[in-house]
Amino acid sequence: MTLATRVFLLALLAFVAIVPTVAAEPKPNAAIKNKKVEVTVFLDAKIKADPALAADCLAEGKAWAEKNRADADKEQDPIMFRDGAWSFERKYAIRSVVGGQYVSIVRSDYMDTHGAHPNSDVNTILWDANLKKRISIRPFFTETADDGSTMTAMRKAVIASLNIEKKKRDTSDTATAEWYKDVKPKLLKIGAVTLAPSTEAGKSSGLTFHYPPYAVGPYVEGEYVAFVPWETLKPYFTPEGTKIFGGARPKGDDDGPR
Repeated sequence: MTLATRVFLLALLAFVAIVPTVAAEPKPNAAIKNKKVEVTVFLDAKIKADPALAADCLAEGKAWAEKNRADADKEQDPIMFRDGAWSFERKYAIRSVVGGQYVSIVRSDYMDTHGAHPNSDVNTILWDANLKKRISIRPFFTETADDGSTMTAMRKAVIASLNIEKKKRDTSDTATAEWYKDVKPKLLKIGAVTLAPSTEAGKSSGLTFHYPPYAVGPYVEGEYVAFVPWETLKPYFTPEGTKIFGGARPKGDDDGPR
């Protein structure tokens, strides 16, 4: 081997050593692909580590994928696919695990049917790992009646948080109140909720409410997350609520949508 060849090989090895490794694209856990539609569903690693939770999310994700396939299949106008197949993506990601039992999951959707712009949606799941099923936040509050004291206080705190977020983005205007009309003091109308993480191990620092574009503001404002600290809701806790809430919201948890 000549000296020139040795120098070249050493230089090549040095280059390879400093080039960052490109992470492989994660493989979807469910997928449909044809000429009209491409749908993918992803579960994060923590979800996949729980067989019952993974099965629940995957069954829902597959049903969503199939619905989008069927909707695309019904469309007979070729111009709707002039830019290619419609694209849909759903991701399930764990936001917090509280008390080793209550698992909050954010479900994020992306949809591109070649309209004016792609759209997105967000929803949440609260999973009881002991019961192995989805639950609501009802067990944590003494009452959650529509327009009752708990939900009224919760909505007031949500609106206050949204106003703070809008001020941060310099997006508040006279039309803001109109955007809030669909945020109602009702468990099924107040917003998609998760248990926020906490600085105290095993606890939740409060509730976070997740709103997709168009829910509480124009599309250009994007997604919003409202945070309600547990202290605000303390008067309405059941013993289970008192048990799981505590601590503070971790630094950085409010840096953008969660």
